[in-house]
Amino acid sequence: MIIRTSTGRAPWHLIEGSDARYRAVKVATLLEDAISRRLEERGRELELRDELARIETADAETDGSSAVIGSSALQVPAHQGVTILSRLDLSVKIAKSMYKKRLKAARATLGALHHRAKDQGRSLVCVFEGMGAAGKGGSIRRIASALSSKHVSVIPIAAPTDEERAHHYLWRFWRHLPRAGRATIFDRSWYGRVLVERVEGFATTAEWRRAYNEINHFERQLAQHGIVIAKFWVQISSEEQLRRFEDRAQTPYKSWKLTDEDWRNREKWPLYENAIHDMVERTSTRFAPWHLIEGEDKKWGRVKVLETLCAQLEAAVGAVES
Repeated sequence: MIIRTSTGRAPWHLIEGSDARYRAVKVATLLEDAISRRLEERGRELELRDELARIETADAETDGSSAVIGSSALQVPAHQGVTILSRLDLSVKIAKSMYKKRLKAARATLGALHHRAKDQGRSLVCVFEGMGAAGKGGSIRRIASALSSKHVSVIPIAAPTDEERAHHYLWRFWRHLPRAGRATIFDRSWYGRVLVERVEGFATTAEWRRAYNEINHFERQLAQHGIVIAKFWVQISSEEQLRRFEDRAQTPYKSWKLTDEDWRNREKWPLYENAIHDMVERTSTRFAPWHLIEGEDKKWGRVKVLETLCAQLEAAVGAVES
């Protein structure tokens, strides 16, 4: 264990423990040295970051651009306008009669599959991400209503609290993982590190680039524990989003859903598309694949989410009798 897990960043220290006084002094000395060394490293990192910021500021002034200091992550890489999302057919629709029929069947199947998963002690984690007003909430409600209310939790994710910021960013998600046989649905998730935190500059370039591997390791641990992980990205066009935003703004009982942040995010649509492309490309794995949902037609999006979830859960726990 020591040979395989002792690293430069997190080394093991072997302490001779037969003498209590020696042991105490040795531990205290090692702690003092480790803290001092890290503070020195942090100081050099901050100096380097400030120097890079000064260089970027000087370059921006020379070019006459309005680049944000330290925002190299916001540069749009050359995907030549083609991303994973641009290949989705957002024109797909479903007739109302077929929608009702397929939705009813999918909800019944999902309930039966989750009952089987509960008997097997298998937990379910659903992750929902998507552009603002893409229809995540509608799909989440239909999944939750198909399951026993005693065995499902919906966790809406907002900006982290002071307590949550004091821990590793994955800590607050660990706290909500379901017990055996239960389901947790995350409305937004740990992918905020490589989406909004990347685009808005809330995470450093090193932090969000490192997060791809951290997330993959995190999800691998869940899968190895027997948890079924279903990840959905719900996509709509910029034009449809604008129409839905305007509808929300004019509808009193929907207006609370619309914030100034939603409007600001629209201005960075290409940056978010690029971040999404990288996210799907780097974190869609065999044990936790991404499912891309065409959400332009809400009815189609809901049916596809439920049928896709049924298929993934059936592959994990086995088919149920119709």
